[in-house]
Amino acid sequence: MNAPTACILVVDDEPDLRTLYELTLLREGYRVETAASVQEAREQIKANRFDVVIADMRLPDGFGMELLQDLREQQRRERCVVMTAYGSAENAVEALRCGAFDYLTKPVDLRQFRSVVASAVQGTGGVVPVRRSGPSHGRQPSASIEPPPAAGAGAALERLIGASQAMCNVRQRVAKIARGMAPVLIHGESGTGKELVAQALHASSQRADGPLIAVNCGAIPENLLEAEFFGARKGSYTGAFQDRDGYFQAARGGTLFLDEIGDLPLVMQSKLLRAIQERSVRSLGSTQEETVDVRIVSATHRDLAADVRAGRFRQDLYYRLNVIEIVIPPLRERREDLPALCNALLQRIAQESGMPLPALTERALNAIAAHPLRGNVRELENLLHRAVALSDGQELQVDWPTAKASGATPDLPARTSQSQDPLARNNAGSTVPLPSDLQAWLDQHEREILVRALRESRFNRSATAVRLGISMRQIGYRIKRLNIAVPNDQEPPEPHGGID
Repeated sequence: MNAPTACILVVDDEPDLRTLYELTLLREGYRVETAASVQEAREQIKANRFDVVIADMRLPDGFGMELLQDLREQQRRERCVVMTAYGSAENAVEALRCGAFDYLTKPVDLRQFRSVVASAVQGTGGVVPVRRSGPSHGRQPSASIEPPPAAGAGAALERLIGASQAMCNVRQRVAKIARGMAPVLIHGESGTGKELVAQALHASSQRADGPLIAVNCGAIPENLLEAEFFGARKGSYTGAFQDRDGYFQAARGGTLFLDEIGDLPLVMQSKLLRAIQERSVRSLGSTQEETVDVRIVSATHRDLAADVRAGRFRQDLYYRLNVIEIVIPPLRERREDLPALCNALLQRIAQESGMPLPALTERALNAIAAHPLRGNVRELENLLHRAVALSDGQELQVDWPTAKASGATPDLPARTSQSQDPLARNNAGSTVPLPSDLQAWLDQHEREILVRALRESRFNRSATAVRLGISMRQIGYRIKRLNIAVPNDQEPPEPHGGID
């Protein structure tokens, strides 16, 4: 016996729009009921069970948010999609924070309307009808009575290692919010595992079958940002020999992860805000906008609220991205997770290197625990790589120099080191000769410092940036300017649709 088709309740006080939505959904194969007011909708909800409730924000006798609150208080299974007037961004954000599955902006784009409804229906376990003819709009979700757990969701959550209360809270929050569409902002220091949390969110959502496109916002040259994000048409700039998609188009039906969102320049922030609000993008060189169905997950190690106050980050974009926040604690605040983290990282290192797994002794663990680990899990992994390489027995050999254990970096020239200053006086009182080419002298010393830091971090640019106190964008700029050769197997992957 076939499962019943999903049933939708449409609540709108405008008869023409209500009819348009009803006909659109009927053509898709759904069963549809309608209501013109909050009271009518409550009567329908009391008498029937629905998969999705689509409600206008403003109704003659109240607000669509009241229906959302009713559904939550009654612990109903229906997912609620609210419709807001153009420009009412704060209403949409508030609805998402209150538990709405998604929102639509009036005038509603019917392609987006069908896509949002299909995503909402799939999340409730309803059956999404498959169109017999005509183009497909958005991703076709699987039809089932109960939504099966997303493939890989358990494994993705297990990668968030740690039995501390802080990490348990992170996993619980990920599992709770994964199946919605509300934008998520992941906040944590560099090296805490923000991308792992984004992967767990995606794998636990109904979008798990779609793509997860990860973008490092600080690694893209500013003049290429628009083309990388929104795509470009043939001939739109020198070297554009063919049409190509951007990150938004590549992430259709899935999740777009914007890492280090705080590094985006202000001009690009305004364009990103419009794309998120309108759910559509215009490729470079195109006159037409195209609808994109993506969920936005972003991450930062910066204090974006402080950046907003300082004028470095747009307030409206901040509120759009920070609908739901996940805070990842630094490793120093959950040191009880060190044994589990070390064991998991050692197993991965042994598997990748093909070397036998050395035993993690109590002595080695104590030595690791004494380290400040300012680079968090990423630094811990680098330290374990080094320990495995230096171990010549069955036990892990952890011998940190005393200066390193205290957090100092004596092997890198100090910024204020007098011995490196060409103007400093030696013991005899005479001055060191001035360089004949100051820029070349500065470049040489800057290059030596950067090469040494890159090598010690195994050419991990993020860890290098943290250690030297500069941004990812500055690291990339200096590597290029100083012509530093990066091993091929250590180079970061080329961004999707990169421009030659």
